[in-house]
Amino acid sequence: MSIANNINTIKSSLPEQVTLVAVSKTKPVSDLMEAYNAGQRIFGENKIQEMTDKQEQMPKDIEWHMIGHVQTNKVKYMAPFVSLIHGVDSFKLLKEIDKQAAKNNRVIDCLLQMHIAEEETKFGLDTTELDEILKHIQNDNSVLKNIRIIGLMGMATFTENEAQIKKEFLHLSSIFNKHKELKTENFKLETLSMGMSGDYELAISCGSTMIRIGSSIFGSRNHQ
Repeated sequence: MSIANNINTIKSSLPEQVTLVAVSKTKPVSDLMEAYNAGQRIFGENKIQEMTDKQEQMPKDIEWHMIGHVQTNKVKYMAPFVSLIHGVDSFKLLKEIDKQAAKNNRVIDCLLQMHIAEEETKFGLDTTELDEILKHIQNDNSVLKNIRIIGLMGMATFTENEAQIKKEFLHLSSIFNKHKELKTENFKLETLSMGMSGDYELAISCGSTMIRIGSSIFGSRNHQ
């Protein structure tokens, strides 16, 4: 199967409200262009340097999503062009994104990453930390004018146990629904990003509106 066929097959099976992010990390520009020529416009990278290099070489109507863990000192390199930052897991990082967005006269969309997996290694906020961030945003309208929190993101435990994955997805979905009513100028939950190549169908059934798919489009990844 070619990359174009893979994309078309996946897209044709997706409900209308679900956005496909093609996870293109470690893949060469030629592979991304094959996906682009098949109509894909949203690409996800996990290293800022690699994303910046590709962005310079590729068409300018692409939406670049930063899906990896973000180091505060690297935000400035992607602030001029990044469309959505998935893995925001601290107020400190939000403030840095806001600062760099302001320097570029932009408003940058962000997803708050929730920790839903049982593994300790996964990044993310717990519900107490989420509430703290929301309090900051609600109590002070002058902060964070250059970001918009448009949703939540989470990664399930890496396991074959489907019941476990489903439980974690439903947990994230319930947090999302609980906070959906809260709307301020820079906080409005519309996107629930969960699900990857192995579990995206389950994620969609649990309420996901954005899935991140790499190997099912581009084939297995070169490890970096």
